Amino acid sequence: MPGGGTRHLLAGAGAGFADVVRLTFSVTNWSPERIGDFMAGVQDVAGELGLPQPLPASSLIGVDHLFEPDVLVEVEAAAILD
Repeated sequence: MPGGGTRHLLAGAGAGFADVVRLTFSVTNWSPERIGDFMAGVQDVAGELGLPQPLPASSLIGVDHLFEPDVLVEVEAAAILD
């Protein structure tokens, strides 16, 4: 399931996706014409994971490759706890 690793990391800190205030996406082979499909995928996963709507502040960084060759997107999430 998407976000499974992040879910466990957030839970370990006593947080959940509703506590996320910032997302940073690193995307391989990025080109601006892919934004529509990318955002549609983000919205699908956001609903599945329970990210707050509207989505938190986000950045997208195009990269040549990530650590694992088969990984196309990496997401960094920052959360704030009360």
